[in-house]
Amino acid sequence: MNWLHDVSYLFGGVFLANAVPHFVSGTMGQAFQSPFAKPPGQGLSSSTVNVLWGFANLVLAYLLLIRVGNFNLHAADQVIAAGAGVLLIGLFSARTFGRFHGGHSPKHS
Repeated sequence: MNWLHDVSYLFGGVFLANAVPHFVSGTMGQAFQSPFAKPPGQGLSSSTVNVLWGFANLVLAYLLLIRVGNFNLHAADQVIAAGAGVLLIGLFSARTFGRFHGGHSPKHS
């Protein structure tokens, strides 16, 4: 297997997981952080912007997972690469956005 395909699948997993909160928040009519807010990643973007951003992430995930190489759900290395991308962006998002939504409590001295 070409290791560049695994890198593509890693980032495909990142974009796939990143699509979920944006698309869901947008379709629920809720504002949510996005790279287009002011300040980027901290301010809120409209529900319409989030639907569009979520959809763009889905398109990128499709291109990276399906159009690069020959992604096979039965190939452990490919699934692990995509799963690692999902996990990495999930942990990053939990730490980054948890402070805005009550999901991250600061350490007490």
